[in-house]
Amino acid sequence: MAKTAFKGTPVTLAGEFVKVGTPAPEFTLVKGDLSNYTLKDGKGKYLVLNIFPSMDTGVCATSVRKFNQLAANRPNVTVLAISKDLPFAQGRFCTTEGIANVVPLSDYRYTSDFAQKYGVLMTDGPLAGLLARSVVVINPEGKVVYTELVPEITQEPNYEAALKAVE
Repeated sequence: MAKTAFKGTPVTLAGEFVKVGTPAPEFTLVKGDLSNYTLKDGKGKYLVLNIFPSMDTGVCATSVRKFNQLAANRPNVTVLAISKDLPFAQGRFCTTEGIANVVPLSDYRYTSDFAQKYGVLMTDGPLAGLLARSVVVINPEGKVVYTELVPEITQEPNYEAALKAVE
């Protein structure tokens, strides 16, 4: 099992964090209109999965804003902002913040196994049940080409390293 930390306290994650070089696990997440978004919907593009606990926290909001800005000039890249937030809250945040280059996706449904397949479900600590801050880049062929499990939930991911994987 992978581990991260929240304010210095270790946090255990369910499953194994995805590995570079492996096929990206299939997933189904929920878009703002409550329709499904699957891995197949992004086929043929680089997918940058920006995974985090909640858009309503400072670092998470910053990561969405930063990836929105960095993705603006990359036509073959789709950034997916993934959290357990309800799609309505994600939509409100994106509208208020002028986020147009990121696709917000929710992992709120009890039938979803995204968090386990990608190894990002926090199983203990104050944020248990939410997603650990991480970035996964999937190439147009569906292979994982970059991963970062941020060692401390309160830290931002390495944006430059993630975007270097799509060049």
